[in-house]
Formats: sequence, structure tokens, C-alpha cells
Amino acid sequence: MKTFMALLVLCCIASSALASEAKLETVKVGIDVRTVERGVDAVMNACRPCHSMKYIKYRDLVGFGIDKQKVDTWRGDQPLDAALLAQMSESDAMQAYGKAPPDLSLMAKARDGGANYVYSYMMGYYVTPEGMPGNHIYPETKMPDILGISAATEAAQRTEIQGKARDIISFLAWAADPHEQERHRLGYYVLGYLFVLTFLLYLVKKQIWSRLK
Repeated sequence: MKTFMALLVLCCIASSALASEAKLETVKVGIDVRTVERGVDAVMNACRPCHSMKYIKYRDLVGFGIDKQKVDTWRGDQPLDAALLAQMSESDAMQAYGKAPPDLSLMAKARDGGANYVYSYMMGYYVTPEGMPGNHIYPETKMPDILGISAATEAAQRTEIQGKARDIISFLAWAADPHEQERHRLGYYVLGYLFVLTFLLYLVKKQIWSRLK
């Protein structure tokens, strides 16, 4: 009987935890140059002090179509082939947060939920009754509320922050697979080539079999 009651209590706790689990918001990712450029701008100002993007180079930004003058401003005296590295050293980050901030290059694909998870995480900050910061999506986070969503009380202010978060997510989604659009275009060419080749082979086969008849 005691075992049954213990299992019942555990089931109730598990059900309660699942019911209270924060749901991910759905975000529309922009793939146009203007949206991605706004996202890079926001990342450079809000995220780059702590986070690196070691798989993305400044040359990749220029190749995508982002204004080169802006890229030159971001990179300073670094070469175009340099990666987007954090301004804070790893040792300083360890001292400040207790762990090194993760690299953001593949963040939009590394988490279950993809871009929706990262957006919900950034929008999930709140202030506890004790006045401490918290996060609905990842309660153990050490990262501060960089966009200030927890302190935004006016609708217009929250809308502006949400727009900035969507731009950041759009850039991170592009950074996780910067050659996606190029790969899709190549796929269309390959499919067209295979269609034409199949049609030509069909005509050849038809001509050969017509002689045999």
C-alpha cells in the first residue's frame, strides 16, 4: 500500500511538472538580407561581448550581402577571414558567470525546438517576487536579461524588444546554415538537369526500340 501511495505521489508530481512546463513560442524567421543585417547589428551590440561565433567569418557576412562598411566597423583591424569572437576572454567569463558562454554559431540548430527555443528563452525572463531574475525556459541560466524584456511594462516597449529578438533569431538561423539558400538553388538546378536527362534518355530508348520492332 505504501509503495502504491508513493508511486501515486510521484505520478502527480510528474504530471504537475509537465503541466507547468513552459511552452515554446513560435517565431517567424526572416531570410532576407535586411532582416539578417539587423540581427547581426543586434548580436554585435548585445551578444558579442560574451559570446563567440567561431564558425562565422566577417567574409561570410559580406558574401551574404551585408553592407561592407558595417562589417569593417565591426571587425576593426581584424582580417575579413577572422571569426566573430567574443570580446570577453573565457577566463573572465568563467569568473563572472561560473561557466564559459556557449558559442552561438550553431545555437539555432543545437537546441530542441531550434529558433523557437532560442526566441522563447530570450523572451522568457521575468522578475521573481524576491526581485531576482528568472527564466521560464531555462531556470539555471547565468545569462542576464540582455534585451530587458523582464523590465518592459509597456506594450510598445515589449513589441520593440520582441522585434529585436526576432531579428537576432533570424541571424542565428542563417548562421547555423549560411549556405542553405545556395544549396536550395543548386537543388533546383540538379532536379531540372535530371528531368531533362531523363526525358532525353526516354527519347533515345524510344528510338532504339522502334528500330527493333
